[in-house]
Amino acid sequence: MTAGLEHTLFLNVTSPAHELVHTVRGRRSGLAITVAIHSTALGPAAGGCRIAHYPYPAAAIADAMRLAEAMTAKNALAGLEHGGGKTVVALPTATPPTGAERTALLHDIGDVIEFLGGRYVAGPDVGSGPADMSVIAERTAHVCCRPVEDGGSGDSSLHTARGTLAALGAVAEEAFGSPELAGRIFGVIGLGAVGAHVARLLQRAGARLVVTDVAPAARRLAAELGADWVDPDDALAVEVDVLVPAALGGLLTARTVPLLRCAAVAGPANNQVDEPDTARLIAARGILWAPDVVVSAGGVIHATGVELRGESEEQLTGRLHGIATTLRQVFRSARAHRTTPAEAAAELAGERVRRGTMHPDRGALPLLPGLAEPAKHEPQPCAPRFHPSAQGS
Repeated sequence: MTAGLEHTLFLNVTSPAHELVHTVRGRRSGLAITVAIHSTALGPAAGGCRIAHYPYPAAAIADAMRLAEAMTAKNALAGLEHGGGKTVVALPTATPPTGAERTALLHDIGDVIEFLGGRYVAGPDVGSGPADMSVIAERTAHVCCRPVEDGGSGDSSLHTARGTLAALGAVAEEAFGSPELAGRIFGVIGLGAVGAHVARLLQRAGARLVVTDVAPAARRLAAELGADWVDPDDALAVEVDVLVPAALGGLLTARTVPLLRCAAVAGPANNQVDEPDTARLIAARGILWAPDVVVSAGGVIHATGVELRGESEEQLTGRLHGIATTLRQVFRSARAHRTTPAEAAAELAGERVRRGTMHPDRGALPLLPGLAEPAKHEPQPCAPRFHPSAQGS
């Protein structure tokens, strides 16, 4: 048994769409850690490590599975040789661990990832950052986005924002007939690490900005950029050309879509649309929605390019610009088949995955000592199905 594992809760739990769902309780932290691998058809799974409070354990496992599926789509649409995976740590309260407790948890996460033998590569997500990746790397080599001084690619937020800017050009072209951003009004919701970069890039491109954030301190950035500030509760109803969700997900629902006063919605926030019917509601209102699995891929493109493929800055810039190319293809397909961009993106991702094959190491994990052999439910070597509303980072 590896040092970070006290006992296995589930081993090789499979679903019709996932290759593996692996949940253990960390020996040091005592917290439940789930790694979901949706697909390795294109290569080892890659996806972030989310550390968050969940009301009950099953919710964390379900979230890991949903996010892993979205990462398969994101990586496939970005043209990466990676499948989709996700780590989710279920915190018992909303207060994250610090100090020695955090180190213990991160070492537990590292042990779980190492146990998977390279089938999954982790990076930061909600609740974790580059410094955490360095601590995880003390237990496994299968991790990205460590700080530059530690030999990693560093914070991916700027590169996510660069990819978002490329996507917004494609959105402007589809919605207004020109990729020009200057003079257009963009409503940026959320001025965190990624949203602040997006706002700055838009301002440099000559766009007009309306911004908001739940943190009052973000008003300073709004003043710096010459942006109009709106209350977070009013942000969805502000009249803009393009709404740019850049905070947490769950923004677009059957209740909120009627509030929109924009021509398009496109941003790096994950989980923007709660279910397929909501994407159809957006389309029915004549509003263009750019699937966030395409828009938000800049971070994973940069991290895997620097740390796993050794790509040059020129190559990485080309891949980031490729986000716009993929988005144009999604829009063309949606028009041609009279469907939503969400459905078109899911179909395109599925096509790309079907051209791959299962990763050669996808077989059953070795048994941990002292555990009974689990039932054999090995996934079949076929491409996974994608849920059009599955989004992630």
